[in-house]
Amino acid sequence: MVDVNQVAARLVGEHDGKARFRPFAAAAGIASLDDAYAVQDRYVSLLKPRRGAPVGYKIGLTSQRMQAMCGIDQPIAGVVLADRLHRSGARVAIADYGRIGLEFEIGVRIGRDIPPGGPAFTAESIASHVAGVCAAIEIVDDRAADYAELDVLSLVADNSWNGGVVLSAFRSDWPALDAVAGVVSRDGVEIDRGQGRDVLGHPFAPLAWLANALGAKGRGLHAGEIVMTGSLVTTRFPARSETYRFALDGIGAVELAVLAEPADGA
Repeated sequence: MVDVNQVAARLVGEHDGKARFRPFAAAAGIASLDDAYAVQDRYVSLLKPRRGAPVGYKIGLTSQRMQAMCGIDQPIAGVVLADRLHRSGARVAIADYGRIGLEFEIGVRIGRDIPPGGPAFTAESIASHVAGVCAAIEIVDDRAADYAELDVLSLVADNSWNGGVVLSAFRSDWPALDAVAGVVSRDGVEIDRGQGRDVLGHPFAPLAWLANALGAKGRGLHAGEIVMTGSLVTTRFPARSETYRFALDGIGAVELAVLAEPADGA
């Protein structure tokens, strides 16, 4: 049986010391996704005094490319805390993470509460709860994980590696999201691209998955919360000072500077 307090405290210590990520679920007695999310809940609660209250969620592994990269065949979720919410133009330092990774996503803002209970949501039925969409970059901290050894329970327990989110301005009107093209540039040069349909067919499909998963636990989503719907392309791992831009056709663009030196005042 897993001791959630002990494992969560261990995770805090490992992050503080920037220890390399190694699968730990089996040794810690984490035997199911329910166990892993219980550890995540406790870990997040330990972070709140220094990182602030939850402001939303990240959903990961929603594209075939990301699932293939991680060797995991299902979406996962994590919690975004207030101190990790950034606006476009933010600057972050590589040294502040065990290993920083960047993922390029469509973010959504919830417009009205989504309480638990009732019929399961679909991409179509949840659309009326969305107030806005934006171009977004998720900062992940994989702590130099070996992806060949990665297991989903350890990843989920570690808050699905969320290290922050960077958001463009939200748009309250948007084009057909399945067909939206997203272009990733590094220092002004295009390096990758994807489409909205690359995340479970439509970005609102991961959102529906999250609402249903939370609902099964008696939880809901709330007006004003931010949800990251998963990366359209595979993760990038900056190792030197670089500026990234992610542009979504008809929606906007978000920028993030990653610095090899401390990000003074970032």
